[in-house]
Amino acid sequence: MKRFLIAAAVLLAGITAASAQQIDLGGIAQANGTTVAYIIQMFGLLSVLSVAPGLLIMVTSFTRFVIAFSILRAGMGLQSTPANLILISLSLFMTFYVMSPTFDQAWSGGVRPLMNNEISQTEALEKISDPFRTFMLRNVRDKDFDLFADLARERGQQVARDTVDLRILVPAFMISEIRRGFEIGFLIVLPFLVIDLIVATITMAMGMMMLPPTVVSLPFKILFFVLIDGWNLLVGSLVRSFH
Repeated sequence: MKRFLIAAAVLLAGITAASAQQIDLGGIAQANGTTVAYIIQMFGLLSVLSVAPGLLIMVTSFTRFVIAFSILRAGMGLQSTPANLILISLSLFMTFYVMSPTFDQAWSGGVRPLMNNEISQTEALEKISDPFRTFMLRNVRDKDFDLFADLARERGQQVARDTVDLRILVPAFMISEIRRGFEIGFLIVLPFLVIDLIVATITMAMGMMMLPPTVVSLPFKILFFVLIDGWNLLVGSLVRSFH
């Protein structure tokens, strides 16, 4: 978690840990350029840390996980079980599991040398963003990438896939993840829909029109999901869906 927060801070703004050194406040009155730069960096660092959760959603696998789990809960007809905290925590740790090679590359290639003053901020930003760019390029749909690439070309920007700007790649990756999350959610809901239809047909045939079919089908859906070891199958399939 610590590594991710540090990598996130440098990835968004190229903020170096060297800004943590003491600032000579007496130099502010003299409008010293170096002092002003340190102040701007400090404000930038605080701003980056405040949007770190958003970074987790934008450039990692978190979106696909949380959408699939939310649709699973809705398909089973459970209102608040598992709780949001459990689903988000599971999505978070699965994200760390899937993204661990990317985090390790960003840490060893960019963050650690930067903290040791071995490379500059610009070099660190490139070395930290490269693993995330590679991960997103492997998982983004070509159609979504081409959409934002074409929009950028209409504005006169040059777009190359290997060195594409993150401002183009990140939104393309996000809508790809949302689409795939809904595709997986559709496959998850289908078996539960069949159970609901069967139970509704039986209750209507028995004349129990006042009895909501979901009340009867809920135990069967939970039993079905447990018997097929649904959590194991779902989590394994989600992890394997990433390249």
